[in-house]
Amino acid sequence: MSMLINNDTIIKDDNELIRKKSEDVSLPLSSEDKETLLKMLKYVDDSTDNEIAEKENLRPAVGISAIQIGIPKKMTAIILKDSEGKKIVEYALVNPKIVSESVEKTYLSTGEGCLSVEKEHEGYVYRARRVKVKAYDILQDKEIIIKASGYLAVILQHELDHFKGMLYYDHINANAPFYEDPEAIVIE
Repeated sequence: MSMLINNDTIIKDDNELIRKKSEDVSLPLSSEDKETLLKMLKYVDDSTDNEIAEKENLRPAVGISAIQIGIPKKMTAIILKDSEGKKIVEYALVNPKIVSESVEKTYLSTGEGCLSVEKEHEGYVYRARRVKVKAYDILQDKEIIIKASGYLAVILQHELDHFKGMLYYDHINANAPFYEDPEAIVIE
C-alpha cells in the first residue's frame, strides 16, 4: 500500500472523521502499520525542508497522528528540530498515553496550529507544563517513558488529543480566548 501524505490528503476539521476516537494498535506491529507510521515520520521530517515541502505540497509540522490521514489508530510521529534543522527529538509512537502530568500549566504565546486546521483559531491553549508519556517507540523498538516539559509536552498533548477526536481549539476559552493565567508558564 503506497500512501501519499501531503496537504491534499490530510483530513481537515470539516471532515467528521477527524473527531473519531482512535483504537489501540496491537503489538508487534503489522508491516502495514509500521509502514504507515514511518511514512508519517517522513512527512514530519520532510515538511520542515522548504525545498521538499514546496515540491510535495507539505505544510510544516512537528507532529502528525494517524487519524489525520484517515486511520483511527493510536500512532503518532513527532520530530523536533533546533534552529539549524538538527533533530533534537524523534519519535514514532504506538499507543502513547499520558501516565502523569503536572498541575502547573503552560501555553504557546503564538497559539497552536494543526495540519488538519486551515482556518486560524486565535487564543491560548492551556496544557500541562510537564507530562510523562508511556509508549512503544518503533525507532527504539521498545516501550519507553518520555518525560517531557515545555514545548515537547505541548506537542505530545496536542497529538494525543487527536486520539480522543479533540482539536487544539476545543481548549480555547470562547469567551476570553486570550485570558492570561498568571500561574501558567508562557512559551515564547
